[in-house]
Amino acid sequence: MSDRLTFGPYTVELSSQDRLYFPDAGITKGELVDYYRRVAETMLPTLRDRPLTLHRFPEGIDDPSFFQQSVSEHFPDWIARVTVDKEDGEVTHPVCQNAATLVYLANQGTITFHAWLSRQDRLHHPDRMIIDLDPEHKDFGQVRQAALRLRDFLSELGLVSYTMTTGSKGFHVVVPLDRSQDFEIVRDFARDVAAIMAARHPDQLTTEQRKAKRGQRIYLDTLRNSYAHTAVAPYSVRARPGAPVATPVTWDALEHGELHPQAYTVRNVFDYLAQHGNPWQGMARHARSLKVARLRLDALQQ
Repeated sequence: MSDRLTFGPYTVELSSQDRLYFPDAGITKGELVDYYRRVAETMLPTLRDRPLTLHRFPEGIDDPSFFQQSVSEHFPDWIARVTVDKEDGEVTHPVCQNAATLVYLANQGTITFHAWLSRQDRLHHPDRMIIDLDPEHKDFGQVRQAALRLRDFLSELGLVSYTMTTGSKGFHVVVPLDRSQDFEIVRDFARDVAAIMAARHPDQLTTEQRKAKRGQRIYLDTLRNSYAHTAVAPYSVRARPGAPVATPVTWDALEHGELHPQAYTVRNVFDYLAQHGNPWQGMARHARSLKVARLRLDALQQ
């Protein structure tokens, strides 16, 4: 790959492309940057307009890393940004609006992109609700079953849901929202959904935050549904051996396959996309308010 990439009016200078980022798989920084260049068309719709937190590994996954929320002073002016309130002031996050930005940030050592669940024009009103299925074991059959049960319950409430591998330990179940409710309402709703699911399947699921009390149950994590919290962005690479990718998948893949959370990597995810396309394409058409679902959930709780 050239040491310089041009994207319309923007040019990105690349550096240290031979540096080994994933030693177990022989994956270099150059291969990581090229992955983000190739996946940009598919990934950008999930990133645009969202404040980002970058997980940067300047020397690769076996060396120290750090999380970066704010825009660095050396970032080029053409990288979009948004300033948001925080407890002790404000912070200016990068926003990824184009392929040039994605490649530039990857060249800065960003392996994983973490995105807000809301967009910059309505920061307090999320357009996604996420429940993270976080297992304490490697019985991925149980995790897939739990995700399918959660999908069916959300459907009972009138909500359409999607799923993706996290590239780490579990799966995310994602509900597109119409942004008519704020984070507090969405967080409370997600928490109550998780509580009912855990009550229905107490041997398999839990909402217990303390690991020591979970046993071998799958933790239904709803904490991401809060202002300024983030979730791993679809098609982000994870800093784990083999360079696994957080990959949107179809529900059929969970029902009929042996899918596990690290099934897709920078080296095979394009074969998957070529065969199946992007399972989240058109997600926004299914965005809903939680008003009706809240009434149905309240009825079940009573």
